[in-house]
Amino acid sequence: MEENGGFATLGFLNQKVLKVPNCEWKTKTPFASIRRIVQDERFFFKIKPGLWALKSYKDVILKKYPINSGKLEEEKEFNHSYYQGLLVEIGNIKNFQTFVPNQDKNKKFLNRTLKEITSIEYIFNFSYDNIINRAKTVDVVWFNKRKLPNFMFEVEHTTNINESLLKFYDLQDFNINFYIVADNNRKREYEQKISTDVFEVVKNKTKFLDYDKLAEWHTKSFEIYNLEKNIF
Repeated sequence: MEENGGFATLGFLNQKVLKVPNCEWKTKTPFASIRRIVQDERFFFKIKPGLWALKSYKDVILKKYPINSGKLEEEKEFNHSYYQGLLVEIGNIKNFQTFVPNQDKNKKFLNRTLKEITSIEYIFNFSYDNIINRAKTVDVVWFNKRKLPNFMFEVEHTTNINESLLKFYDLQDFNINFYIVADNNRKREYEQKISTDVFEVVKNKTKFLDYDKLAEWHTKSFEIYNLEKNIF
């Protein structure tokens, strides 16, 4: 964590700590131990779901990133690109080809830009121009090996959920799993909107994913990845 600037996602820690030279984990459950260790408030503090930092770096991190800074627009962008980054990393580790919109490519995901972690720069031409133009506004898209969209995610930190559902409505003819990603306190709002008649055609293809579940998915994806590397 210190080598990474004093902070890291649990997924990053799961990937790196077992590779530390001359460090032997005598437990059979190292990932559970990592989760327990970072919750020790004497040494660590939680920044966001799935993101932890060393207390000794707290002042540096709070100056570097707009966390509880009162700068609402900067905080909004930081939150939005952070959750986009988690989704991109999950897609990468699951061997999907990952895409974010052009206007988001230079936004920061911790120490890197989103452009640096996505696997494709330009969206695949999988349909007509009007469909492509709609699809390339979606916050995160995972493409399968046939270069067709398999998963689409819209991160709704403060914006209108209705706008994202309209995108999914326009893309209803494809075999895509749609997700609204937001704080759990917006789940009721999502349920009310997805239950309206206009979105009936995408209701069964669309799910709500809250930030905590997303962070857990990110962490578990890296755990499984590391376990499978030692098996296959």
